Amino acid sequence: MNLEQGAILIILTTAMILFIWGRWRYDLVAALALLMGVIAGVVPVDKAFTGFSHPAVITVGAVLVMSRALQNSGVVDVVARFLSLIRRSTTRRVAATCGLTAALSAFMNNIGALALMLPVTIRNAKKSKLAPSQILMPVSFASLLGGLITLVGTPPNIIVATFRTSSEGTPFNMFDFTLVGLPVALVGVAFVSLIGWRLIT
Repeated sequence: MNLEQGAILIILTTAMILFIWGRWRYDLVAALALLMGVIAGVVPVDKAFTGFSHPAVITVGAVLVMSRALQNSGVVDVVARFLSLIRRSTTRRVAATCGLTAALSAFMNNIGALALMLPVTIRNAKKSKLAPSQILMPVSFASLLGGLITLVGTPPNIIVATFRTSSEGTPFNMFDFTLVGLPVALVGVAFVSLIGWRLIT
């Protein structure tokens, strides 16, 4: 292991410890890790911010803006009222919330879908006198599973598509991930809706 590899290992290990510790904001930890990489010389100064121009980063940023716009426009309230009608059992509430989250994740990116569904989930959990954690964790998994369905569903899909374009000249199409992603998403959502939430204490 040379000096640069050692510096990268130390920076990444320190960043992971700070992420797990949770006392500092995640964006601050990430920015400090980048700064330390530049200071240590493992990240070229002229390329320190090139990652922010990556399509995955821009897509996630745009989706978060869209999610905030949807919340401010009242769409969140409409979704909350729809889900609040399902009162017969916790399983049905979790299934409806997770199913909707997975469907939104497939077409508006899983991060944006989760940002949109978080306030809805917490509000409905409080109204139903449930611990928010019993629904929040299944919703988190559902957003990840829904992101497997399409090209724009999750940042890694976009990154892989960009790499394939640069290496082979042919990108993935919107639904190239669906054949594998959809069955995995359906099985995963079914599991967290029927069994997974019961394992959360």
